[in-house]
Amino acid sequence: MSQLKNDRLIRALRRQPVDRTPVWIMRQAGRYLPEYRAIRKQAGSFMALCTNPELACEVTLQPLRRFPLDAAILFSDILTIPDAMGLGLYFVEGEGPRFEQPIDSPAAIERLPRPDPFERLDYVMQAVRRIRSELDGSVPLIGFSGSPWTLATYMVEGGSSKNFGKVKGLLYGQPEAAHALLARLAEAVTDYLNAQIESGAQAVQVFDSWGGVLSPAAFNEFSLTYLQQIVDGIRPGPDGQRVPIILFCKGCNGHLEALADTGCDALGVDWTLTLGEARRRVGDRVALQGNLDPAVLLAPPEVVRTQVAATLDSFGDGEGHVFNLGHGITPDVNPDHLATLVDAVAELSPARHGGR
Repeated sequence: MSQLKNDRLIRALRRQPVDRTPVWIMRQAGRYLPEYRAIRKQAGSFMALCTNPELACEVTLQPLRRFPLDAAILFSDILTIPDAMGLGLYFVEGEGPRFEQPIDSPAAIERLPRPDPFERLDYVMQAVRRIRSELDGSVPLIGFSGSPWTLATYMVEGGSSKNFGKVKGLLYGQPEAAHALLARLAEAVTDYLNAQIESGAQAVQVFDSWGGVLSPAAFNEFSLTYLQQIVDGIRPGPDGQRVPIILFCKGCNGHLEALADTGCDALGVDWTLTLGEARRRVGDRVALQGNLDPAVLLAPPEVVRTQVAATLDSFGDGEGHVFNLGHGITPDVNPDHLATLVDAVAELSPARHGGR
């Protein structure tokens, strides 16, 4: 496979010198793009789009044709693993993901298989290989997975939840069963990410979207423990080099130091904490990714530019920053406003790296 022509992201994740701050956007392939909506309509359903390697490749590449981004991120869904475990993932328009067979007992946990990612999730690996071929070394490809805790919330609740009563009832009322579920998921996530790396992913991100709903003690026991297992289990890439690992845990500002101690390469930071404060707390142990509030992109372009400058100023001079939003881009964003963001990062960030 081709050598990277633009390696800013990989260098920044390794806290190495770059000419400017790299930028990519969570959910950069998504409903805010009219070309995405056209492909989604062509596919017929969200899962049909996710499971078609050719179409998944196409939507992965769409934002890169519009914007000079520094990375592609695999188009998929965080719930592919529980689907591969036989829970029957489907999507209800306007309501989100659902499972036909949610986890409702310790016996259901014991029955969960450890899916071979090259069999049950081969459509993802095919997409990764196809995307890498199409990128031809232009920018790196990021692979991803949901965290064990976040996957468990959907599996036990049967879909999205507001109060997480069922899954919290499991972890407090039947902690052994909760640990059994999370241990199986940690194995599956590690297998899945390693398969993505073997297939061509050059960095990986773990989304702990619901880590922030846990108490500090519960987070340490039921989320952090398994994030650590995943970081420890990630193997080098085909070239023998370590593949950078990004942990993104929404609402987990109280756990930054502990997350940095896992040995990951970078932490995603949501918009409720300044990058300056995050950097002060973790030092130079990890790179930081983020953290513009996605709602800023709903404002006029001059406001977007001002907020980009403020985010860069918050991190300050030096290496180890990847510009991103503090969560995924929303469907109501005007693509031109994202273009303003990307252009502003390119124009304003070189001064933070010794340039003009």
